[in-house]
Amino acid sequence: MKIATIQFNKAELSLSIQAEINFDYFVDFAQPLTEILDCHVVERQWGADRHQWLLDFEGCQLQLHYEFYGDVCWLSVSREEDLDVLIYLVGLLKPYT
Repeated sequence: MKIATIQFNKAELSLSIQAEINFDYFVDFAQPLTEILDCHVVERQWGADRHQWLLDFEGCQLQLHYEFYGDVCWLSVSREEDLDVLIYLVGLLKPYT
């Protein structure tokens, strides 16, 4: 897996990921990503232009999003106290940039 850039956004409680992602084959990107991050996939949802997966990382719930029209992928948390998890995940992804 090759990731172009990773950007942590404290204000948005998110971590943006730029990579070669094909909407129709999102699972080919997302499944290896969840394995790198050692996350468990809880739920997968998708629509006409968006994928959204609910992930569990050691009890912390994360959401993996991908929007086709903006070609935007990001991980997010719902609670500010979980920001340290996103910071840790940046470290796991660095070798793939």
